[in-house]
Amino acid sequence: MWYGPLFGEKWAGIQGVDLSVKPSARLMARNLTITTVGSLLTSWILAHALSFANAFLHTSGPATGVMVGWFNWLGFVAPVTIGPVLWEGKPWLLWIITSGYYLVSLVMMGVILALWA
Repeated sequence: MWYGPLFGEKWAGIQGVDLSVKPSARLMARNLTITTVGSLLTSWILAHALSFANAFLHTSGPATGVMVGWFNWLGFVAPVTIGPVLWEGKPWLLWIITSGYYLVSLVMMGVILALWA
């Protein structure tokens, strides 16, 4: 959804990606596999962060999931992903699209994990 109907064309325009050129099935399978493994690793780490938040802050529930997702994004993702804007001259809109994806993903993971626990 994020890089499709919501922001796909804008992102592709900024990055210079020709959306009419379709990647091979092999490349797509490889990239989706790597992305899935990365997402599973992220959710595993986030589950541990949520567990620590529950134990030390005596909190639980979806609000804790939002908080854990937000703070992980704020502390780890936002500072790392802002480099291309500052040092490579990439547009702020690209950072907003890319970083926003990670923010929404981490918050959603946090909420799902909080409800699941």
